[in-house]
Amino acid sequence: MDTAVMNNPTSSVAAKPKAIQKMCFILSKATLDNVYACFVMANGARMEGIEAEIFFTFFGLEAINKKRMEHLHVATVGNPAMHIPTLLGGLPGMETLATNMMKKEMEKLDIPPVGEFLEILDDSNVKLYACKLAMDMFHLKKDDLYEGIDDVLTVGQFYERAAGEGTHIVFI
Repeated sequence: MDTAVMNNPTSSVAAKPKAIQKMCFILSKATLDNVYACFVMANGARMEGIEAEIFFTFFGLEAINKKRMEHLHVATVGNPAMHIPTLLGGLPGMETLATNMMKKEMEKLDIPPVGEFLEILDDSNVKLYACKLAMDMFHLKKDDLYEGIDDVLTVGQFYERAAGEGTHIVFI
């Protein structure tokens, strides 16, 4: 048998994947469920010793907008996971009802409100970035945002930060 084949780990055995070293999350929508999914995943990464960064773009900026971050809602229209017909989801008060129900369930599990969760992420060294294009489009200034934002980046700068082996990007 040829020893070159035996010494080549990719010839008969799949190469062992490298460990995840960094998670970069792109948050594009600030519905309550999307924001918490992103925050829980970023926090979980840090708890596992994995670097984590969140890039807030377009409507995801609502999650870090000081005036709006504590007033996020659950989308009831076009959300099949709500298990209600679209027509009912569009009725007045339905979104508020669903949002209040979800917040009560989260409170039972001791899940912190958005502002407090951002502080937890900031304290655990999750890097928080706002998208420059979206900031310009919505006429926002850095002063409008949660004070723990690390920087306002272009998409290119975000990709530079995401470069490297062991980095994964998740779009939420």
